[in-house]
Amino acid sequence: MSWSSLLCQLKRLCLTPKFNVSNRAISTGENHFFRSTPCLMAEPLKKKKKLDPAIVRAREERKKKKVEKQIRRLEKNAKQLKPISECEVSITLLDEKPQRQRNICHSADILEQRALLEKKWANFKRVQLLRDLQMIDRVTLHQQRALDELKKESEELYNEAIQMDFHMIPFTSVGPVETPPIENYDVPDGEYLDVSKKWS
Repeated sequence: MSWSSLLCQLKRLCLTPKFNVSNRAISTGENHFFRSTPCLMAEPLKKKKKLDPAIVRAREERKKKKVEKQIRRLEKNAKQLKPISECEVSITLLDEKPQRQRNICHSADILEQRALLEKKWANFKRVQLLRDLQMIDRVTLHQQRALDELKKESEELYNEAIQMDFHMIPFTSVGPVETPPIENYDVPDGEYLDVSKKWS
């Protein structure tokens, strides 16, 4: 059989699939429509390897530890407050900081005077704190002595004295403010992007 006769037969058989509604019926004309399926090379399924139970348990423990670590990280970050955009310095100002910084050279006398002033201020605040702590200790000591003496005199009066004063609990104070309050002011809460993983 020659090459040209094979080509003629292939043309007559029309091996290229043409799927129209009219082509689905069995053809009685000279053109026959065939549909060929691709050859599937199948192979038997691989046998599951039997793993050592200790290895399986170790893998599960690793997964469990990983999840616990992520939970701990999320709990640690949960205490952080939402960032308020008004309190953050813009990136442009941070970039321009070296250009905006002034290079002022002070004399050695001025620098020494400032260092002495800072030391004096730190010493003054330390003495003030010690004085306050001593005063608080003295007041609490006298209070405890008075309560002990009252307990010796009368148990009822002592129980009344250590009760909480509910008249002082709803304490409110109004003081001077810089600006009057704005009515119906919506306080900014800051932008918060939740990137925590969802566990199903």
